[in-house]
Amino acid sequence: MPIYEYGCYDCHKRVSIFFRSFSAAQTQPAVCPRCGGTELKRLISKVAVMRSEESRLEGLADPSSLSGLDENDPKSMARFLKKMGSEMGEDLGDEFKEVVDRLESGEDPESIEKSMPDLGGGAAPAADDWYG
Repeated sequence: MPIYEYGCYDCHKRVSIFFRSFSAAQTQPAVCPRCGGTELKRLISKVAVMRSEESRLEGLADPSSLSGLDENDPKSMARFLKKMGSEMGEDLGDEFKEVVDRLESGEDPESIEKSMPDLGGGAAPAADDWYG
């Protein structure tokens, strides 16, 4: 059951149209669900690819992913940390976001570390914690 995206020339909107089968998508005319127009152009849809945690971590370890990283440039470090955070696929917390924001503003990593003495630290979770 395919879903195709179209650009409607009548209402100038991007729309998604569901077809019951691939053959129906080939034989039935596409009709805009917003305005009923038939002047549509099929668009290339965005694709999402699911990757395993192992694959994401391997991508971060690839030396080519470090090519734009300049350890002397806080903004460059912030870009890398954002990429790392998105590859992890989970919320890394407010502390992480604060560090990235401060690096993006050009703040020196050493001054961030001095102002946040517990950075990355804290007690280990107890064995019976739900997330431990």
